[in-house]
Amino acid sequence: MTGFARPELLASTEWLADELARPDVRIVDVRWRPDGTGHAVFDAGHIPGATYLDWRVELNESPSDETGHALRLAPPDAIVAFMARAGVGDATTLVLYDDTLGLYAARAWWSFRVYGFESARILDGGFPAWVAASRPLSSGVLPHPEGSFTPRLNPRLRLTTTDVRSLLGSPDAQLIDARANPEFRGHEGNARRLGHIPGAINVPVGALHEPGSQRLLDADAIRSVLTRATVARGRRLVCYDGSGVGAAKLAFVLTLMGYDDVAVYDGGWAEWGDRLDLPVER
Repeated sequence: MTGFARPELLASTEWLADELARPDVRIVDVRWRPDGTGHAVFDAGHIPGATYLDWRVELNESPSDETGHALRLAPPDAIVAFMARAGVGDATTLVLYDDTLGLYAARAWWSFRVYGFESARILDGGFPAWVAASRPLSSGVLPHPEGSFTPRLNPRLRLTTTDVRSLLGSPDAQLIDARANPEFRGHEGNARRLGHIPGAINVPVGALHEPGSQRLLDADAIRSVLTRATVARGRRLVCYDGSGVGAAKLAFVLTLMGYDDVAVYDGGWAEWGDRLDLPVER
C-alpha cells in the first residue's frame, strides 16, 4: 500500500480481518454475473457480515429505448435504499469487493461517491485474495440495523454526453479511454460505430493490475503506466469505457494516485458510439 497518495481507499485482507468485528464497518459483496447468478455465488460463501449488492439492478436506471445498453446512474433514493438495507450511515466505513479486478466494486465506489459517500475502500485483490489468505467465510446472512445515509450530490464526478461534447478540444480537460487498445483504435467493439472520442488517450484498465492477479500494480508501476500514456496533472480528467465500469475503476486508481478532479462519463462508448451525430476518431 506504500507510495499511493490516498492509501485509505484500499483495504488489505489483513486490515479487513482485523476490522471485521467493528460496528462501524460494513462489507459489500459486489460479485456480479451477467446470467443473474451473482446472489447464488454470494450464498455459497462470502466474507462474514457482507451484504450482497446487485450493482447492475440496484445502482442504475432500468434500461429503456432511450438509453439502449448504456448505463446511467440511478437517482439518490435507490442508493439510500441500499445503504439502509446494508446498515450504512454517514459515519460508516464501507469495504467493497468482487472477483473481477475490482471493476464492479469500483462502479459501486463511484456511485456512492457521486452522492457524497466518501468513506469507502476497495479490497485489494478482492475475494480471491481473501480466500488465498485462508480468511474465514460465511454462508449465512445476519441482518444489520437499518442505516441512515444522507445523499449530497457531487455533480463534478458524473458527466453526460452533452457535458463531454462541450469539453472537446478544451485545454482544461483530458479524456481517458479505459477500454482495451483494439477497441480504442477502432478494430473491434459492440457499438454502431468503432473508434474513440476525439482527443482521448488510452489507458486500458487491465494494464493497471499484476498479470494473472486481481491485485493492483504497485504505485511506481502505475505511475509509469500513466506517464507513458501522458496523463496530465492540473487538468480535469474524464474517464470512459464501454458502459462506465472500467471507467469507474480507472477513476478509482487515478484518485488513489492523487489526481484531484476525476469524473466518469456515465453513458460511455455505448452511448457515444451509437449516436450518429457525434464525432468519432479512429
